[in-house]
Amino acid sequence: MLFIIWLIVGGILGWLASMVMKTDAQQGMILNVVVGIVGAFLGGWLLSPLFGTGTINADDFSVSSLLVSFLGAVILLAIVNLLRRGKVR
Repeated sequence: MLFIIWLIVGGILGWLASMVMKTDAQQGMILNVVVGIVGAFLGGWLLSPLFGTGTINADDFSVSSLLVSFLGAVILLAIVNLLRRGKVR
């Protein structure tokens, strides 16, 4: 059951990050889930030590972990946009 919640929360975070970065029209539901989960890994690696919290990948569904996972997804989309277009939108 936790795996399903992890996928749903990852999808929502990926979708929100794609809306912030204005890439929502280019992505589908599957890519939103991937961005949310990979972004949570990136946020856990880069931002967790700064904020002293976990991410959704560490089975921590607190507000701070959701924020770190969301910021990781935004950073991931910024990196993809930078590599794809040469600029961050």
